[in-house]
Amino acid sequence: QVQLVESGGGLVQPGGSLRVSCAASGSVFSIGVMGWYRQAPGKQREPVARISSNGSTYYADSVRGRFTISRDNAKNTVYLQMNSLKPEDTAVYFCYAVGGRGTGYWGQGTQVTVSS
Repeated sequence: QVQLVESGGGLVQPGGSLRVSCAASGSVFSIGVMGWYRQAPGKQREPVARISSNGSTYYADSVRGRFTISRDNAKNTVYLQMNSLKPEDTAVYFCYAVGGRGTGYWGQGTQVTVSS
């Protein structure tokens, strides 16, 4: 089992920056890919970014060039640095991890609100 706990969400003005973190615990040795999804009110959950255990990354078109995902394997933590935030980035951001045998794990989510 893997447990994921997000932190760092909040309210930020358009154009501002925010960093969210996700700390993993439990069977962390089994974790491969880690990443972030987000879900805005009334919309489906959508992928934002992911990072593999060797550091290769993927970004959704909507965030590429503004968001950066990184990973500290020693701390079992993944980060999402969000710059040039827009109101449409407002959502609950969920961390996920893929563990042994492809099992998926989710965090509880952290709210990010971009508003003036």
